[in-house]
Amino acid sequence: MRFCGSFIIFICILVIFCCGFWGVEGSRWTYVAQSAPIGRTIIVDQSGNGDYTKIQPAINSVPSGNTEWIRIIVRPGTYREKVTITPDKPYIILEGQNRSTTIISGESAGDIVQSATFSTFADNFIAKWIAFENTYNYKNTRTEIKKAVAALIAGDKSAFYHCGFYGVQDTLWDCSGRHFFYDCRIQGAVDFIFGAGQSLYEESYIIVEAEGILGPGYVTAQGRENPNDESGFVFKSCYLRGNGKVYLGRAWRPYSRVLFYDSDLSNVVVPEGWDAWEYNSSVATISFSEHACRGEGSDMSRRVAWQKKLNDSELTELTSLSFIDRGTWLQQQP
Repeated sequence: MRFCGSFIIFICILVIFCCGFWGVEGSRWTYVAQSAPIGRTIIVDQSGNGDYTKIQPAINSVPSGNTEWIRIIVRPGTYREKVTITPDKPYIILEGQNRSTTIISGESAGDIVQSATFSTFADNFIAKWIAFENTYNYKNTRTEIKKAVAALIAGDKSAFYHCGFYGVQDTLWDCSGRHFFYDCRIQGAVDFIFGAGQSLYEESYIIVEAEGILGPGYVTAQGRENPNDESGFVFKSCYLRGNGKVYLGRAWRPYSRVLFYDSDLSNVVVPEGWDAWEYNSSVATISFSEHACRGEGSDMSRRVAWQKKLNDSELTELTSLSFIDRGTWLQQQP
């Protein structure tokens, strides 16, 4: 009997290792599938000791309709170029060495699409240890800031690990699709995380650089259009730091949805917390929420009266990985 029991245990372990493994998500056990293999690796090196000296040609080399994960390793340096990943080039991993030493840098403003330093429209994209910046507003007085996008993210199933996003206005256009940001650093002053993405930001630093602008800035401008729209920005276990004053968000669309959960908010947050912008007559449809936050900026005693209080079920739905990861696409990435 002991042999039979040991044999059964052996078979169970073998099945788990062949098919995947069990992992922990919060307090729940979840199945994590074995990650996908990487087909090939491309090296970008400014010094010429790689396959390419710029990033865009390396991306162009990925075949249209690509079906295997391709890793593009970007060696340290500031790459002054606009980079675009078109919809026909999925399964790309863009990997730097460190977000402080591997930087894609642009200087353009005005049109939010054309100004973007980095744009990805393809599904199944990963970025690691790399920074995206738009320096346009750094060289202008803060009373003349313009829309200047550092990164435009419009593909579905996109993940960013240890990345940086630096700008002043409209830094990160979290445009559409399901996105995951882990241990990222996002900097700006006005609407610097905006769009209609369905996104989870976890253990990330949100850095406000609003000192000197006219009036308070805004961290988010979320664009949820209707009650059936699944988009929303969730900040989980994040840190809000910086200078000047900001609202946590303003409603870019009538059903705008943002949640700050278990996050540390500094005194940069204005007491009211949130702004309805053009939707003062219909604040009931806006879902701006805070739960279990701490820090000087977490005092909700003077928040707008229409801030939404979520129930336990709603909180679980929004803060679980399943908010963005139905189908476990995230765990199956390399």
